[in-house]
Amino acid sequence: MTTRTPTPTPRRNHPGTPRRTPRRTLRLPSWLPVDAYILALLGTVALAALLPASGTAAHVAEGASTGAVALLFFLYGARLSTREALDGLKHWRLHLTVLGSTFLLFPLLGLAARGLVPTVLTPQLYSGLLFLCLVPSTIQSSIAFTSIARGNVPAAICAGSFSSLAGIVLTPLLAALLLGNSAGGLSADALLKIVLQLLAPFLAGQFLRRWVGGFLARHKKVLGHVDRGSILLVVYTAFSQGVVAGIWHLVTPARIGLLLATEAVLLAAMLALTWYGAGRLGFGRADRIAIQFAGSKKSLAAGLPMASVLFGPQAALAVLPLMLFHQMQLMVCAVIAKRRARDTEGNQEEKEAAVAPSTAPSVGRITPTTTPG
Repeated sequence: MTTRTPTPTPRRNHPGTPRRTPRRTLRLPSWLPVDAYILALLGTVALAALLPASGTAAHVAEGASTGAVALLFFLYGARLSTREALDGLKHWRLHLTVLGSTFLLFPLLGLAARGLVPTVLTPQLYSGLLFLCLVPSTIQSSIAFTSIARGNVPAAICAGSFSSLAGIVLTPLLAALLLGNSAGGLSADALLKIVLQLLAPFLAGQFLRRWVGGFLARHKKVLGHVDRGSILLVVYTAFSQGVVAGIWHLVTPARIGLLLATEAVLLAAMLALTWYGAGRLGFGRADRIAIQFAGSKKSLAAGLPMASVLFGPQAALAVLPLMLFHQMQLMVCAVIAKRRARDTEGNQEEKEAAVAPSTAPSVGRITPTTTPG
């Protein structure tokens, strides 16, 4: 005789006891196509417009911004592994392709946009657009999108690192040559500022990496907030100077709309050139994905501090095109990365389906056998 165990009945809250509700954390909805850090940057711009630093506060903010830029490039140097960079030289054709896209194709398209002045872009916005074309590529987002799209992630890591390293020297020099007086020119003071605020902290970070590298690795998350906070300080200082100088009357909503359209064409051109150009050069699909995402992007984290050094009080308008392009590239590349991943999965399934009939055992089929004569 079997005994049936009664099924437990779910507990019900007593009428007098309050029902517990799960704790909810405040976070951005997944459908919102805006990076949270971009919202922080926009909030900083709004703060500078409402409460700009002036007088003594402006001098304090400028000094703090200078220190923040030096700290940023010190951390860049301390984090970059020289050994990993040297190991990545084995794939030199891919890295030269990314560098050519970043510091050759982009500047050429930027120079071609000179014909849009003054009908589409103001001279100040064009200077910012051209500076955008001279900024090095990103590291984090290039790696992330390459990974999502099933591309060559190690190549993306090395390509982004090489681009950032080359940008320490190439971006200020190209800006001085192509932008002329709007970026300070090639004066001794401009070169001294570049060396002291950008190059010297970076080299110091490389030199001290063997002693501070472990500490930076253990506190990576905290130092990430330091990075972003430093950039927010640079943005606040630059836009405060712009508000005090009264340069915002030069920008209208219509001009910003035309700037967005110009940047959309620029991004589409670079995405097409990097993808199809890499195919013509004989790269495989995984390498083409890495080249497209590393060669079509621009680094907001590297560009903002450089602009504050190169442009001075005019940095507000100079970084506006870069901020808009950064958000645009994240949104567009996220869509492309997911599509590349689906295409890769589809190709893999087709290959498996093509191999399956030859490897699967046949059912109900008489296979001819050969007997020795």
